[in-house]
Amino acid sequence: MTVKLVVLYTQPADAGDFDEHYLGVHGPLVDKVPGLQRWEGARFVAAADGGEQTYHRIAELWFEDMDALQAALGSAEGQATAGDYQQIAPPGSRMFIAAVD
Repeated sequence: MTVKLVVLYTQPADAGDFDEHYLGVHGPLVDKVPGLQRWEGARFVAAADGGEQTYHRIAELWFEDMDALQAALGSAEGQATAGDYQQIAPPGSRMFIAAVD
């Protein structure tokens, strides 16, 4: 069963600095994660329901199955990416694992 790691980044103190690091440093780290089938990142531009725009960015990292995801997270490249996430993720950012139907 295909799974994906879904990352929601809350609003950073400085969106420009965050995006520069995210696109220039974090994205290239993600590209090196073994077993990654594909990934997509996007910046939220509006809250369609008219509510508060809680999140700044989303990332979805696709893997063949849970074993591939766990192996990726345990790899040196996965650990480097996780370490960078800890450095840049604004408070309240979240990570979820989703099963793709």
